Amino acid sequence: MKKVAISVGDLNGVGIEIALKAHKEITEFASPIYLINQEMLERISKLLNLEIPTNFRTKDVGEAFDITPSVSTKESGMASYLSFLEAVDMAKRGKVDAIVTLPINKEAWAKAAIPYKGHTDMLDAIFKKSDAIMMIGSPKLYAALFTHHIPLKNVATSIKKESLCNFLISLYNSIQPKEIAVLGLNPHAGDGGVLGDEERIIQEAIDEANRTLNKEIFIGPLVPDTAFTPAMRERFNYFVAMYHDQGLIPVKTLYFDESINVTLNLPIIRTSVDHGTAYDIAYKNKNPSTQSYINAVKEAVRLSSLKRKNVTDSIKGFST
Repeated sequence: MKKVAISVGDLNGVGIEIALKAHKEITEFASPIYLINQEMLERISKLLNLEIPTNFRTKDVGEAFDITPSVSTKESGMASYLSFLEAVDMAKRGKVDAIVTLPINKEAWAKAAIPYKGHTDMLDAIFKKSDAIMMIGSPKLYAALFTHHIPLKNVATSIKKESLCNFLISLYNSIQPKEIAVLGLNPHAGDGGVLGDEERIIQEAIDEANRTLNKEIFIGPLVPDTAFTPAMRERFNYFVAMYHDQGLIPVKTLYFDESINVTLNLPIIRTSVDHGTAYDIAYKNKNPSTQSYINAVKEAVRLSSLKRKNVTDSIKGFST
């Protein structure tokens, strides 16, 4: 089975409870390695009244500190940072096939003087990449975001043929579905230029990407307000959104509890739960949902298998 490093997230939140409760199911399809200080794990199991499974494999990371349930502290911030740093290092060295991250608290990172806003910002710095792809969703519906954390007023000017074409090709190479729907930017997908001409640029990028791949992979630009109807979702599992809320509103409305966050176009495979630390229910016996975490591990395994297949195919092609 694929080895997956689990970055345990903020220990004052729900992440480690989810990991403990989902462990049995996870081990049916993956071999997880939890990056956590062993003394902390034992303390937390007692606080949660949860037994540590006998096959709960760990790598000792960081130092012990006092758990403060539902509070962001510099100690919890540093522990989650060191767990993630070790996971990335293991993936870079080929010790694991992928990494899965449980939720951090960004305020806790700031209190610990960590110079990154979060996971994605840190990955960009480590790999010196500015073109990592954020994709959020579930097996029923994924939305890849061409732009994400920028003001809405800057989206239109960010749509350039070359950058969008490169984004589309990188997305396809990472996930390789049969088809990917690409949304327009404007109402009615511009109505032939009456409501904006960004769709012309989007169409040119789609055409160029399809020519490069020699396949009709990308379909669009689609009218955004009808792109996520049941009939369209029967045809497409993957959508490219031009901006953050255009893609995430339908995903989170339809599949909030099971959606995940996937970072594509990096040298390593990283998936994550798509929820926060849930301080409001942490250590309160509220039984947090494990579905997002389970889906994140499943997708990490799937992507690592796909990556391995691509490498094998390339070697075969070279040898012939």
